[in-house]
Amino acid sequence: MKLRHVAAALAGSVAIAVAAAAPSSSSSPSISVTADSSRASAVAPNAVLADFSAAFARSQAAPETSPPGANDWACEPSAAHPRPVVLIHGTWANAYANWSGLSPVLKRAGHCVYALNFGAPDGDVFKGRGHIPESAKEVAAFVDKVLDATGAEKVDLVGHSQGGGLLPRWYLKFEGGAAKTHRLVGIAPSNHGTTASGMASLARSLRVLDTAAQMAGLAAEDQTIGSDVNARLDAGGDTAPGVRYTTVVTRTDEVVTPYRQQYLAAGPDAPVDNLNLQDACPVDMSAHLGIAYSTVMYRLVLNALDPANTRPANCLS
Repeated sequence: MKLRHVAAALAGSVAIAVAAAAPSSSSSPSISVTADSSRASAVAPNAVLADFSAAFARSQAAPETSPPGANDWACEPSAAHPRPVVLIHGTWANAYANWSGLSPVLKRAGHCVYALNFGAPDGDVFKGRGHIPESAKEVAAFVDKVLDATGAEKVDLVGHSQGGGLLPRWYLKFEGGAAKTHRLVGIAPSNHGTTASGMASLARSLRVLDTAAQMAGLAAEDQTIGSDVNARLDAGGDTAPGVRYTTVVTRTDEVVTPYRQQYLAAGPDAPVDNLNLQDACPVDMSAHLGIAYSTVMYRLVLNALDPANTRPANCLS
């Protein structure tokens, strides 16, 4: 599908959306957030979506701000958690908006946590717009920086949407990432692309007006079903040998559609756990953005990163 077709679909669908939330009137670039990880996410999808939306609105004041708990470059991995965790945000999001919930949860669990911004110039709020092969080079450079700082041999990657699907898979397959990665955990990942209407749903949820057509970026085209990026990634199988994979999928996903596009098939020396949010908590109806602030998702990710010390994932996670 050509980029102009994606842009046209976005513009036509998003024209009915409301205006984006205005950033704080304060002139200070500092941002604060309180992540209530004790709150059960067995709620209507709009409640957890509000958590994402609030963090996204705060990020407009200072879009390069790291999420709480992330990017402590003096952090030393422990014997219990020897691999740093690198968080990769989704399309048109940014690290702060995507990870202000999960990042402090991982930090409190004892992980060294790092989160990058990619796919847009510094200062832009809407990141993750660039051509996925180019964004993968940014991920590669960031992972190398993390490994140099921590002395670790490998990282664990945790990503949302593009950041859990096509982008890290490209890094693993074409940028040497498989040798530096132990596990990839994809949250609502765009593993096999989505429809143009799915990208329009994302723009609607982020409350982007018809400017979506202008800011769509090549990432939108790359993530549509049948794109060249999808074809190259899927040739030869879904996985890279030596890497373990986990997907955390929600049946109510309105962006990566149909939601089964998110699942991966295991390959040689590349086991896959395809998990469903509603299997753990049937009443957690978090959709594509809201899943980033689902406490059930937090537990599923913690279990994936530390399988020797799992705890039940349920509606009280």
